Amino acid sequence: MENYLMSLSTLVLTSLLVTPLVLQPTAAVVQLSGGQVEGEVAPDETHTQYCGIPYAMVTHRFQEADPNPNWEGVYNARNEHIRCSKRFTPNRNLGDEDCLTANVYIPVEPSDTLRPVMVFFYAGGISDDGCSITYGPKYLVKHGVILVTFNYRAHLLGFLSLGIKEAPGNVGLKDQVQALKWVKRNIRAFGGDPDNVTLFGSSVESITVSYHLISPMSKGLFNRAIMQSGSALAFWALQFQPLEAAGLLAQQMGHTTTDPKEIYNLFNNMTVFDLLGYRIPKKEGDVVISELVFMPCIEKKIEGVEPFLSDSPYNLISQGKYNKVPVIIGFNSAEGLYFWGLENNTRLAKIDFYNAMPRDLTFPSDEEKVKTANRLNELYMAGEKITEEKSSLEKLSRFEGDAAITYPVLATIDLFLQTLSKPVYAYKFNYDGLFNFAKKMYGFSEYPGASHADELFYLFSSDTLPLNAEKKFIDKFTTLWTNFAKYSDPTPASSSISPRWEPATVEAPRLLLIDKKNSMEPIWDDSNEALRFWNTTYALYRRKY
Repeated sequence: MENYLMSLSTLVLTSLLVTPLVLQPTAAVVQLSGGQVEGEVAPDETHTQYCGIPYAMVTHRFQEADPNPNWEGVYNARNEHIRCSKRFTPNRNLGDEDCLTANVYIPVEPSDTLRPVMVFFYAGGISDDGCSITYGPKYLVKHGVILVTFNYRAHLLGFLSLGIKEAPGNVGLKDQVQALKWVKRNIRAFGGDPDNVTLFGSSVESITVSYHLISPMSKGLFNRAIMQSGSALAFWALQFQPLEAAGLLAQQMGHTTTDPKEIYNLFNNMTVFDLLGYRIPKKEGDVVISELVFMPCIEKKIEGVEPFLSDSPYNLISQGKYNKVPVIIGFNSAEGLYFWGLENNTRLAKIDFYNAMPRDLTFPSDEEKVKTANRLNELYMAGEKITEEKSSLEKLSRFEGDAAITYPVLATIDLFLQTLSKPVYAYKFNYDGLFNFAKKMYGFSEYPGASHADELFYLFSSDTLPLNAEKKFIDKFTTLWTNFAKYSDPTPASSSISPRWEPATVEAPRLLLIDKKNSMEPIWDDSNEALRFWNTTYALYRRKY
């Protein structure tokens, strides 16, 4: 996983170096709650943009940010390359701890009515900044919506949870809440409708979108949600023992302690460069996604601290205790190719299904765990030994893709159908075109389908991609997403896209296969024995809270 973060970061940094530093015409001065801002017109004149606007201030590491920053004079909102502190390479960090800024992208065409707003939780945000070099707005704003992206604290800085007031946990998600409140207060000044806000995200940020669905703290701050290849039900989406994880990280620094105050003092007194230079080693035999340790958690009750999450995602969704809004939710057809591209040869040779078992499964006996591991080995590898051959890696990739992404998304869809009275639009993204870069990056171009994150390059423009390539598919795909943001329906009566994307129901659980030619098909593929086995396994062994 860290290899991917560095690969994406390298792409962004290189783009910054080659982008001409030419001042663009200024956009109108806008009055916000914190003061006045001045933006600029995009070089191609397709939109105006206001970037790097502070929405909150980090004054204490590991604690909730201070809202409503103010400034004197007119703020120059032209810096979209502010980023939060992160590990860029093993020997280099980038960014700042006080990094909470928003970027707003607005169509240039005038509008007589307030525009729909799409708030994107950028992929890898647990890693990167939401700048337009990687997440350009052109494909989306052409449909008449306003796009908002923002930074938030991630990894250790955003998700350390020690169960004390100094480090309660989930401050990265609370940063996002502050950003959504900022949108609610200010988006009207940009011509946006504060009562027509759609959240969307991919991968880890799809998980954060699903967390906003289940948190009372986010109630009333959005009207729709799009979850692309990620769910809070995923085994890697929740820290189960956050204090223990913090203690393991302290061990890497030469300190043996599980005392939360001692750990806090240790981490708080380090420079951010030194702090982010440590990580917890992956368990031998486990898969790469297990390296994501510092994730959201169920918070302890702390006097004076409002919790973001007080129960498990599974309990809250299955009991219907969440924010009920229309949703789009889905996955890509070959999710796992991306993850297995991150493995190195040394780790591949040591992977085994027993040690790679999802951490949200608990077995009453080791015998049952061994039996489950052996069955997974049969289903995915047909008993073959794992090798470096691509045919072997492709089989193994289906295991991690199903365990980490596909099955949790399918399980979430099932729970939504049982507990959500609003429309649920399910999909599988299968398009295999020029911009499937996540798959191509790791040498899997010859394999059909779409890998994890492949859909992003058809939603967002980039300064590094050729102009006008894949235009037909991009127009179709972005029309579905922006129609949903406008009408709560991706194919309203006025749409020319066929077939009509019908909401899934308990009686007719169907999804849209998004491809060169779209089609409707069953959510659960009866021929996929592995996914049915995951469903049975979780029914028996899902971790209880």
